[in-house]
Amino acid sequence: MDRPLARARSASQLLHRRERLDPAALVRRLLAVQAQDGRAAALALRARSEGLTAAAIEGDDELVVAWLNRGTLHLVHRDDHPWLLALTAPTRFANNRRRLGQEGVSPQDADRAVAIVRAAVAEAGPLTRSELAACMAAQGIRTEGQATPHLLMLAALRGVVVMDARRRYALADPAPEVDRDRALAELARRYLAAHAPASDRDLAAWAGLPLRDARAGLRALDAPPPEPTAEAVPPRLLPAFDPYLLGWKDRTFAVPERLARRVHRGGGMIRATAAVDGVVVGDWDVDDDRFAAERADVERFLSGARPAS
Repeated sequence: MDRPLARARSASQLLHRRERLDPAALVRRLLAVQAQDGRAAALALRARSEGLTAAAIEGDDELVVAWLNRGTLHLVHRDDHPWLLALTAPTRFANNRRRLGQEGVSPQDADRAVAIVRAAVAEAGPLTRSELAACMAAQGIRTEGQATPHLLMLAALRGVVVMDARRRYALADPAPEVDRDRALAELARRYLAAHAPASDRDLAAWAGLPLRDARAGLRALDAPPPEPTAEAVPPRLLPAFDPYLLGWKDRTFAVPERLARRVHRGGGMIRATAAVDGVVVGDWDVDDDRFAAERADVERFLSGARPAS
């Protein structure tokens, strides 16, 4: 176990909580937080800034959710959505088209569904998945099975809609022209700010982009990022899919071999874990007094209460 590396990466991931950041600033620092589980994404922010509540995150209109890195839902700042989408969406269309075909949705109906979604949210404002499914079904679009989520994914990949932090679909901001080379450099810079020390393979795995793109972005940087201080990190309760366990290709620096299968069960599933000084010691069921304050703060966070002064 490389404890200095675990400490350095814990610091880059803000697990030391040296600053009190609001949700939007925190997400900008992390760049993208995996968010197919909305509560887990919110708890990932709680672990990195004091005084947050789930309600504050849900009510922050600077945050959006979209299918981005690795073709998975991520929570990002609204300003970062257009260029991240431009980098990641092109690799996802073929799989989306294949899945829609498996669900019995023709390319023509898929195009029509995107137009229906655009018109519905333009007229009514943010709508839920079930509300949009009803709009599509009313106009003869197949919505059974997994057709609805894949149709909404297509609308998101085309830059038509995004989700807000409450998982309602709204029109995406108009997308500016994105220079791919500059976007790759920005990706590399922002990734390293939240993950250094890291390699080109780490960046490629995290973003779900070819290794050549990761290397191109890193080559474009004017200077390497400063190395984070390898400082001790207090005990932390991390949620499922926490960025600390998804940010690098190899997570052995943080997860002892004896716990690897328990933490990573396969199929992309990452359990909620307890970490001490950047090293996982178990899941949330551990009976350890070192986590009493963290458990209390999780309860406070979910209840919406303010921290005691």
